[in-house]
Amino acid sequence: MNRPRAVLPRRLAEKAEASTVLGSVADALRPVAELLTAPPRVRSVLRGEPLGHALHPALTDLPIGLWVSSSVLDLLDPDDGRAADRLLGLGILAAAPTALSGLADWRRGGEPVRRVGAAHALLNSAALVLYSGSWFLRRRGRRSAGVAVSLLAGGLAGVSGYLGGHMVVVLGSPHEHVDRPAAPDTPAT
Repeated sequence: MNRPRAVLPRRLAEKAEASTVLGSVADALRPVAELLTAPPRVRSVLRGEPLGHALHPALTDLPIGLWVSSSVLDLLDPDDGRAADRLLGLGILAAAPTALSGLADWRRGGEPVRRVGAAHALLNSAALVLYSGSWFLRRRGRRSAGVAVSLLAGGLAGVSGYLGGHMVVVLGSPHEHVDRPAAPDTPAT
């Protein structure tokens, strides 16, 4: 029986898994990830061990939510834009801990995860540069250009988010799990 052809985003994500170019990017990124996550306490926190759950999935909601909210205000309430600009700036600030926690998960993955993760990191970095550029444009009175750049950044962040989901759902990253305490025995009733 023929399997239906995968949709385009899935096919592109699968190509990323085997990309030698992304393999080279991952090789260059690996020492950075190792350095940033070398201290055991830092690594433990970035992996979410104190929470008993990977930290990166929870943190991604912060910059994404702030940036989407900023764009909604830009499009639906284009008054003076101060609230949208503040949300945009807070999203930029929230990106650093989110990226660090992602690196802590990424460094544990196999080759397909590292390659797709390299594309995810590149797209997120490009989106962050664009969001930062948008913030600077807004500060210099070029609000319309800043809004347009934010919308472009949101598109890149969306593609990157798809790759993040591919790593988790399809590739099963992060591969290591946090041990859970055994459930207490419950008496039969």
